[in-house]
Amino acid sequence: MEYVIRYIELKSGFHDDGPAWIGKVRLSKSEQTVYFNEKTFQRCRGIQGNYFDIETNEEYWISGVKKDGTDRHKCGHGKILMDRSIVKEYLDLMNQVSLDKNKFELI
Repeated sequence: MEYVIRYIELKSGFHDDGPAWIGKVRLSKSEQTVYFNEKTFQRCRGIQGNYFDIETNEEYWISGVKKDGTDRHKCGHGKILMDRSIVKEYLDLMNQVSLDKNKFELI
């Protein structure tokens, strides 16, 4: 399986303010299953999310990153966590030279 960069946000219990990440995920061939941070997510038609954690049943929103940087819902708040190892790849994908430190926290 190949890795791709995705936006991941916990929706259960948080609405638009849940913890959020931009990270490398693995997708199943059908993209019905996503693997990220030792978690497995299955596609669903949830109340707030489009995937759920198969162990906790918590709903998540998982999507491709938006070129304009508006991944978090317009009503959402909080920094998006990003692994330091993907910063260059993310910036290349976004045609940017630096991260907005008001939006992102490197981990």
